[in-house]
Amino acid sequence: MTVKPVGFDKVVTVDLAATWFRDGMTLMVGGFGGVGNPPTLIQSILDNNIQNITLISNDTAFPYIGVGKLITERRVKKVIASHIGSNPNAGAQMTAGELEVEFCPQGILAERVRAGGVGLGGILSDIGIGTIAEKGKSKVTVDGREFLLESPLTAEVAILHAKKADRYGNLVFDTSARNFNPLVAMAGDLTIVEVDEIVEVGELNPEEIITPGVFVDMIVQSEGVNWRWAWEK
Repeated sequence: MTVKPVGFDKVVTVDLAATWFRDGMTLMVGGFGGVGNPPTLIQSILDNNIQNITLISNDTAFPYIGVGKLITERRVKKVIASHIGSNPNAGAQMTAGELEVEFCPQGILAERVRAGGVGLGGILSDIGIGTIAEKGKSKVTVDGREFLLESPLTAEVAILHAKKADRYGNLVFDTSARNFNPLVAMAGDLTIVEVDEIVEVGELNPEEIITPGVFVDMIVQSEGVNWRWAWEK
């Protein structure tokens, strides 16, 4: 893995960003059902033949959309997600014992990512008390109530998609494509953002900025995605 970049101007080429991808990495990806997934960075992972990924994402998207392509091409060995139902390839691989799946309720998943991003030791939840969801988890009693300790989630590399970024890495998201992306931005040891438009510092309306540049290490220009091709596949 290359040395982490340092500097205010964080715009790099996709090829340079790809030097941080490696076999066996833990990868966190923003998005929801493919919306908000970074298509150019995902394609770069495929093009560089990266294997044995541990993927943390809300879902596994669709077979040929977003992170679903990583599943379909069998680049993922384990996924931590809230659901995989929209991608039949994920279900088939799980049933065949080829893909390890850790399910996590969507709200708890979001909080685990947030906890990792802000440096908490975990969160307490009573969801799953008295069920198989307790397996392998510590219990904590607070004021006479019992909770499960849900561990924080972080990743070696976090990738996400934004509508706009300035060169310092301040981010604006496109309506609901915001979803998990701001949380994912905080939880990567190294965070790479793919954006549709890169602007100069000072051009963004401060009221629009959701993720400040302090969480962003690199910015790449998106090459877009052929959605019609993806759906037809």
